[in-house]
Amino acid sequence: MLKKRFKIGLIVNPFAGIGGALALKGSDGAEIRAKALALGAEKKAGDKTRLALSEILALTSQVHIYTVAGEMGETLTKEMGFDYSIVYQPSSEQSEGHDSEAAAKAMLNEQVDLLLFAGGDGTARNICHAIDTALPVLGIPAGCKIHSGVYAITPQAAGRVVAQMVQGQIVSLTQADVMDIDEALFRQGRVNARQFGEMRVPTELQYIQAVKMGGKESDELVLADIAAYIIELMDEYPEHYFVMGSGSTVEFIMQELNLDNTLLGVDLLKGGKLIARDLTAEQLYQFIHQQATKLVITLIGGQGHVFGRGNQQLSPDVLRAVGKENILLVATKNKLNNLAGKPLISDSGDITLDAELAGLMTVITGYRDQVLYPLANLN
Repeated sequence: MLKKRFKIGLIVNPFAGIGGALALKGSDGAEIRAKALALGAEKKAGDKTRLALSEILALTSQVHIYTVAGEMGETLTKEMGFDYSIVYQPSSEQSEGHDSEAAAKAMLNEQVDLLLFAGGDGTARNICHAIDTALPVLGIPAGCKIHSGVYAITPQAAGRVVAQMVQGQIVSLTQADVMDIDEALFRQGRVNARQFGEMRVPTELQYIQAVKMGGKESDELVLADIAAYIIELMDEYPEHYFVMGSGSTVEFIMQELNLDNTLLGVDLLKGGKLIARDLTAEQLYQFIHQQATKLVITLIGGQGHVFGRGNQQLSPDVLRAVGKENILLVATKNKLNNLAGKPLISDSGDITLDAELAGLMTVITGYRDQVLYPLANLN
């Protein structure tokens, strides 16, 4: 079995936090950074990034880092002995916010599994502006201002979460606010913080929703939560087709919609209404190949198969027409835990497609509750 390396995007804002010790209350703007450096400020972001990456040193053979030339990541990555690729070159030695944005977009093109970045709220704003919720991100706290919820509580904590992801442990995926304050007003003693967006952030798995006494999930309650979220997405994307795969979890969603379901087949919805039932692969492809489409699918309990077992109607052509980013994989956390750490499996009949699908998959496990779980490349 060929194990796919975990792809980490790494962006370091080398000037993050340099104004803190000098009471400059931030490091936004070339003038402030120049003043801080002239006063003898030390760059600490690299040291904090080192603390985070030290948590995965034992896993170096399992990761590949995509980073930025020079102090924005290359220097430290090379020094610590990680395999890496340079995906962006800053235009000047003193990097700016637009460099972080361009680097983040380059990492999006590389389809990294996680974008890890070191900085403060200004850096978080840059990353959010560039990629929004397209990638899971995690911040290493290194700035003067850390109001955003996308940062780990310490650099070491960030590294430990990354280690969990690399090792394939179940990690929750939450929406976190990107916040920032007006530094000019802050220097005048006024705090004016506001939200600039949200990003998806991995956190240690916590059972915080739909639990009974004893700490175990109520599957019926969790399935209702999953169904409510999928139905909300159907309302949010009324012009999209929704392909409803086979399995009891998907059947529950159809029941919540008061629609007949083909338990061992594939149905097609639009706007919450049934368009076609029990479609063949060719029929399904003719409907969706030039239309915006989302696929709702679950896994086979105890086995982990997502594609290739009982849903051959989801052919390689259909899956490519849908796109990995539009696959809505649904399952309870109990169902995932019953896999006992085994990865998800795609056996679509197309080796290249299975390799493309490999890596971390987002699994919807409740209402706006998601976890990351690995899908293996078994070819």
